[in-house]
Amino acid sequence: MRLPFSIEEFLAVFAAYNRGVWPAQLGLYGLGVFLVVVALRGSGPRTRWGIAAGLGLLWAWMGAVYHLRYFAEINPAAPLFGALFLVQATLWIVWTAQVPALRFRPEKTAQCVIGGLLLGYAVVVYPLLNLLFGHAYPTMPTFGLPCPTTIATLGFLAWATPRPRWYVWPIPVLWALIGTSAAFALGIREDLALVPAAILALAAQLKWAQGRS
Repeated sequence: MRLPFSIEEFLAVFAAYNRGVWPAQLGLYGLGVFLVVVALRGSGPRTRWGIAAGLGLLWAWMGAVYHLRYFAEINPAAPLFGALFLVQATLWIVWTAQVPALRFRPEKTAQCVIGGLLLGYAVVVYPLLNLLFGHAYPTMPTFGLPCPTTIATLGFLAWATPRPRWYVWPIPVLWALIGTSAAFALGIREDLALVPAAILALAAQLKWAQGRS
């Protein structure tokens, strides 16, 4: 895959973003942890709307701030990515409104384990791998940027019951493919978990559906 920018330019975008939005990334990380706690502790309307709003905020932030403000400086495709991420932010709200029974407390062991692994990877393992692979702050992709946040999103999709509507899957799965191809080209090895995360989240929901049939 030939990219329109170099690894140095790519990492420079992370540095510009992290410096430019500081300390917002701390709040975004806290939001991710908070959503996990809320999902584990509650199952009522406030919980599902809280998680929908949190996911919507994260995807709107990635679309409007990262893609349109920073990534667009080096990638002509960034405006398209930004638009897709803003669409995804809206789809979380649409999905929640259409499925009053939606909750994020998994009924099946496979759902629980897979979703927990993906969320743990996104909020705990991913930042540690950043340091291990030499991507120190501010050139590291922090939570609230597309790749770690997509992995966390797939964790929430794995946890969701009933099975998520089809329209909330394509954009996160598409980004998993895009992010993985870029990871190979740029050597961002922590992002190689994106496609396995998408496969595992889909598998967890297929397993759930089989158990309900």
